[in-house]
Amino acid sequence: MKIFVCVKHVPDTAATIKVAGDTGFEDADIKFIANPYDEFGIEEAVSIKESQGGEVVIVTVGGESAPDTIRGALAMGADRAIHVEIDSQFLDAELTAQALKAAIEADGAPELIFTGKGSVDTESFQTPYRLARLFGMPVVNEVSALEVNGGKALATRESGAGEKQVLEMALPCVVGATKGLNEPRYPKFPDIMKAKKKEIKAMGLSDLGVDESAAKVTLVKMEPVPERSQARMLEGSVDDQVTELIRVLKEDEKVLG
Repeated sequence: MKIFVCVKHVPDTAATIKVAGDTGFEDADIKFIANPYDEFGIEEAVSIKESQGGEVVIVTVGGESAPDTIRGALAMGADRAIHVEIDSQFLDAELTAQALKAAIEADGAPELIFTGKGSVDTESFQTPYRLARLFGMPVVNEVSALEVNGGKALATRESGAGEKQVLEMALPCVVGATKGLNEPRYPKFPDIMKAKKKEIKAMGLSDLGVDESAAKVTLVKMEPVPERSQARMLEGSVDDQVTELIRVLKEDEKVLG
């Protein structure tokens, strides 16, 4: 079985992000990691390979430091990787999906594609759906349990409020992984060393026929989140407190019309 895992190179969630200019951030001293939700996809793909055979290929659309993240995915047991190099820190979700599809298609016919349910940086939660649409494949997101057998995938997904749905899809399909699907392994030192020798094929958007200038969404401006103001204690009766709260929201905070 040929399995592709889409892995995003993202800033560590504990990193302090400083805006630089209108549309970027300072990234020289920031630690980057594999998108945490994507790690569940890597683990599931490697586990399927170990039980059923096949090959796991990592696909990443990212900047020049992305191979550091890719090596970590290879150390978890993936066989090789494709790095689609980009210069910008942010890429339109549709272009990202187009780049992933083109890179996967150029490598061979996929039987199963994993993504995370969403990325922890931009949090657009669009990639699995856009990728599946481009391929014409079924897709299910927020998958917390999966069985793959006999050309079909039986996926259990979180539907909210503690409810779960069980869906059956024919392969090939796109699966968006989430917490609970598995426990991602920690690579051992020998695996880390082996990962350094595994292939990472680099290519650009132009090599894949993706025109970055055709983005449908353009980032116009980034602003740091304003610091929270000090808490205010309201006094008096309940009616007095409610009246004062409404006044504050209207006149001071200007969040009510």
